[in-house]
Amino acid sequence: MAAPLDGIRVIEISSWIAAPASTALMADLGADVVKIEPPGGDALRGFNLRSMGIDFDFATNYIFELDNRGKKSITVDLSKPGGPELVQKLGASCDVFVTNLIARRAARYGLTYEDVLRSNPGVVYASISGFGSEGPDQDRAGFDVSAFWARSGIMSMIGEPGTPPAQCRGGQGDHTTSLNLLAAILAGLRMKDHTGEGQRVEVSLQGTGMWTLAGDMAAALVSKQQAPRLSRDAPGQPVWNSYLCSDDRWVLLVNPVPFPKAWPQFAEMIGKPDWATDPRYQDIQGLVADSRELTAVASAVFATRTSVDWGAEMDRRGLIWAPVASLPEVINDPQVREMGWITEVESEEFGSYETLDTPFKLYGTDTGVRGPAPSPGQHTFDVLADYGITDDELDKLATDGVLG
Repeated sequence: MAAPLDGIRVIEISSWIAAPASTALMADLGADVVKIEPPGGDALRGFNLRSMGIDFDFATNYIFELDNRGKKSITVDLSKPGGPELVQKLGASCDVFVTNLIARRAARYGLTYEDVLRSNPGVVYASISGFGSEGPDQDRAGFDVSAFWARSGIMSMIGEPGTPPAQCRGGQGDHTTSLNLLAAILAGLRMKDHTGEGQRVEVSLQGTGMWTLAGDMAAALVSKQQAPRLSRDAPGQPVWNSYLCSDDRWVLLVNPVPFPKAWPQFAEMIGKPDWATDPRYQDIQGLVADSRELTAVASAVFATRTSVDWGAEMDRRGLIWAPVASLPEVINDPQVREMGWITEVESEEFGSYETLDTPFKLYGTDTGVRGPAPSPGQHTFDVLADYGITDDELDKLATDGVLG
């Protein structure tokens, strides 16, 4: 069974999460991905998980494993004479060149799009950055929490009104942006099929964050105003809110008005059938006006029964809802298991462990996680030989300290 990206050679010179996550997905799709790391490896390898509040006993950094599975690793010291030239030579023989080097560093090492294009006219050159490759902040470093969450406007929309911005979880913006980069790379490869010429594609954390704001950003572009934060106590419509049940579990209802029969069913369910015919609540304006009072009544009713009871009741009434699940609950969710969104990886070094599978499915093709992440420089000599580096060149590179 063939994989969609069989035969595609990818050179990745990037670190942390966003760019590596996109090439991990390319490896899932069958591409041959070579990760170029500095001596000692990608900075994410040594990242202390406790800085994210993860205080568990890990044998390895499973965040790194997640975003670098199925790749080959070589180590190259770009600060040594011959280091940039070696990466340039690899770039001349690949189909896709992926980097998150900021503009001035790419220029310093001769790894800009123009540099790679000169030796490889058919390359798809994919870059990812915090803020883009032009403008006053093109060389500003940015993680997803700063560029995706804060600078894009998302962080200003989260949390109760009048409270400090919510603390955002790192990695979510990176993974969202990695999907954006993957789409751009695949579009670039498709254009190469059409024209025979290479493509330059680019995404940024800030630009992707703005895209994910969706309707809020579209409305702001027209109104030039900030939409208010939503309060749980006064959400605007009680059928779109979270409620705490008697077993200390939260359930979320998402039934935007107008939604067929949602309001009458909700009103009857919480013992307020008169709300369904109350002339004040026949349109969104009336619901918004009394939202705080309606939500308080509904909250008191939800607190009298368990989340399991309410779930069954809402299913019976055709209301759209979901439990507010913890991560261990998600991992054991029968729907998650049935869909295969979690898979098992075998590592000679760490044994067997579970990780996320590819977040999309292609049926009838060979896709999926192909193995664990490599150790730093694990494939250096094999990869370089495969890319045409001679034994004499390898000896000199090793002697000169270029290979880390």
